[in-house]
Amino acid sequence: MSTMDRFSLEGRVAVVTGGTRGLGEGFAGALADAGASVLLVGRDEERGEVVARAMRERGLTADFLAADVTVPDDVTRMLEVVLDRFGRVDVLINNAGACVHAPALEVTDEDWRHVMDVNLDAVWRCARTFGRYFVDQRSGVVVNIGSMSGFVVNRPQWQPAYNASKAAVHHLTRSLAAEWGPHGVRVNALAPGYIKTDMSPVDEPRFRRHWIEDAPLERYGTVEELAPAIVFLASDASSFVTGSVLVADGGYTAF
Repeated sequence: MSTMDRFSLEGRVAVVTGGTRGLGEGFAGALADAGASVLLVGRDEERGEVVARAMRERGLTADFLAADVTVPDDVTRMLEVVLDRFGRVDVLINNAGACVHAPALEVTDEDWRHVMDVNLDAVWRCARTFGRYFVDQRSGVVVNIGSMSGFVVNRPQWQPAYNASKAAVHHLTRSLAAEWGPHGVRVNALAPGYIKTDMSPVDEPRFRRHWIEDAPLERYGTVEELAPAIVFLASDASSFVTGSVLVADGGYTAF
């Protein structure tokens, strides 16, 4: 197998949670570009169908499932549906996320629980559901979307629940990798820095001082720059990589 062939996902099936917009949409497109059949999962059915249809119009293999990763029965259904529609599954991208920007003393119990439900509990639930299948078939890849916020405290906005959830995701990634490695299952995380999406105001002047100027590259990243890292982690190009957290932050955490 040539070096470039190791990046191919031909014949493989991937599930992307939070796949209807932003990073998830970009990840799904990159995986499909590399040859994978992709099931996008999200709560916005109208948007999900639009994204999946646009991918199919580009000649890619994609479908959409309306599901909520915080609902256990929906997670079980995710696995059942992908096996029914595609006959197998090889890759899980745990991308769905939530954030509350508020100082610690203003974070409500409901805020905290919501962030943890989406960012940590759902990652745990999805990883275990698909991990059981992967362990049984003795192959599979899980990629959890963490954040540089799992290493640093962001400023000027405060987001303690988000930061704690992403730090937990990173260590959960290592824990699952250690357990499942002997069964042929790899588990890694991708930790993005400030990436421009419709929901992330990275180009607002009020954030430039801390978000842009504090990074060695002195700019934000794009989904198109980040998505190839997912292909690397999902493919045989990273076949000896597990338990790792790949940071893609323009050097922000170097300081």
